[in-house]
Amino acid sequence: MSRNTKINGLLLLMVAALAVIPLALGLGEGKEEPFAGADAQAEAAITELEPDYEPWFSPLYEPPSGEVESALFALQAALGAGVLAYYFGVRRGRRQGAAAAAAPAPASSEA
Repeated sequence: MSRNTKINGLLLLMVAALAVIPLALGLGEGKEEPFAGADAQAEAAITELEPDYEPWFSPLYEPPSGEVESALFALQAALGAGVLAYYFGVRRGRRQGAAAAAAPAPASSEA
């Protein structure tokens, strides 16, 4: 097994552990929304500490529902993944092209 295969397997195992451990330990039990985002948790903490707090800014666009907000977030994630995949694909293609150009051309056997 090559070194890269071991590293990739270890990274995959760590990602799986990050997804499973909070569920297995029950870290979200007893909460109304157990896995709410950090923004919602921060808003709840601020309103608990300072009920009269007024935000400095308001959002430019407020989605009509949570489903639309989730869809926009998923679209943003997909676009980001597409940009990263394109970048790494171009980078790999350039590297392979440079390696092919540097390789000696095969000798033709003319008789």
